[in-house]
Amino acid sequence: MSELVYKPLEPLTNLQIKELLEKGDEAELRVLPLSVGEYSVNWKEAQDVCIKLMEHHNPAIRANAALGLAYIARNQRMLDKRIVKPYLLKELRENVEFEWRIRDAIADINMFMGWNLASKHDI
Repeated sequence: MSELVYKPLEPLTNLQIKELLEKGDEAELRVLPLSVGEYSVNWKEAQDVCIKLMEHHNPAIRANAALGLAYIARNQRMLDKRIVKPYLLKELRENVEFEWRIRDAIADINMFMGWNLASKHDI
């Protein structure tokens, strides 16, 4: 088993983000939505990256994309509810392995955006 290495998130340029998406390396894609959510100055572009990653086949990448949306909510207080809500609810229903992370992301989004997503799931 490989040892986990924790390091600070790096801010990325739009070109770097595009290259990472095109390259498709799953280890890099796991971190991408966190960096975008933390550092992007354009909430809409950051949201678009996270939504794209929520369509990935890897459940860890999708869970981190949900967390990236929570970072955007925390840092910019902006998300398009019409777009993000269906993705978050789908992940909550289907991503059993990372349900805890999805729940945390939704709770944070609810807090920072003043929303009430997934209330029937006790979030």
